[in-house]
Amino acid sequence: MRLKLRNIFLVYFVVSSVGLLYAVLQLGQQCDCSHQMKSLGMGRPKEQNPGHAKGPREKHVVDQLPVIYLVTPTYARPHQRAELIRMSQTLLLVPDLHWILVEDSAERSPLVADLLAQSGLHYTHLNVLTPPPMKLKEGDPNWLKPRGVEQRNEGLRWLRVNQSPMDRGVVYFADDDNTYSVNLFKEMRYTQKVSVWPVGLVGGLKYERPLVDKGHVVGFHTAWKTHRPFPIDMAGFAVSLSLLLMHPEARFDPNTERGFLESSLLTHLVSMEELEPRADNCTKIWVWHTRTEKPKLKQEEALEKLGRGSDPNILVYLSHDYQHIVKAF
Repeated sequence: MRLKLRNIFLVYFVVSSVGLLYAVLQLGQQCDCSHQMKSLGMGRPKEQNPGHAKGPREKHVVDQLPVIYLVTPTYARPHQRAELIRMSQTLLLVPDLHWILVEDSAERSPLVADLLAQSGLHYTHLNVLTPPPMKLKEGDPNWLKPRGVEQRNEGLRWLRVNQSPMDRGVVYFADDDNTYSVNLFKEMRYTQKVSVWPVGLVGGLKYERPLVDKGHVVGFHTAWKTHRPFPIDMAGFAVSLSLLLMHPEARFDPNTERGFLESSLLTHLVSMEELEPRADNCTKIWVWHTRTEKPKLKQEEALEKLGRGSDPNILVYLSHDYQHIVKAF
């Protein structure tokens, strides 16, 4: 009996010693507990979206990409809602983007606000009314007066109030009726001063573009007012946020000569030699200067007079006031 107890004690001692030795050897080793954490619901918490954005998008904390600030002027017209929805769904594909949408109106419209709230984007909603002398009159051609000037300057004002020169970012002035490839935003992301690229279907040409030699811009392929300091379309450049904030005088001049609006900003910021060519030395088109055709609504007006107009509860425009939006357009 005594021999049996001694054997049992000896086995227990050996097993305990081996277990203790194994534990000591494991000290300092990494433990892969991810499967246990997952089963207990202890995974990494999701980051909360800042600002007014709603939706499933998350802030990229690890990458810390420079933020793209997209300044878009917009105004009431029958196809405004369609344009903004189309544009917002393209922007959803771009990470770390902040959409600054500026209405040409005396106040922010609730329907535009609702569209932004449902977009899933990080955004800021602003408004400023274009002075009556600067507005196009009925029958005026689109090119007679610059449009969106006050709205773009309002976007610049907001950036200067709310951002710091230490913030990493780039500013792009994107009209709501253009067509954008997501590749464009990849190209502009790391702009140091002012980056440039071609724009398709603009200036009466298949495209306008900077001419590049050995990695430097040496001229421009354009056919209209070639003497401009920067003969470039609004869609064809992006500006470093820090550069803009270091030059508070830089803005768009509403009284500048026709065609010189872009130059009125860029001359405060950069020389042609400092421009940064993108899009494979400005040989690829990632943005098109498209324009939606004005919808023909004469039949709608005729039915309205007969009291048989379309159901006003079905939202097509960003306004419930049909007559107001048609006159504004």
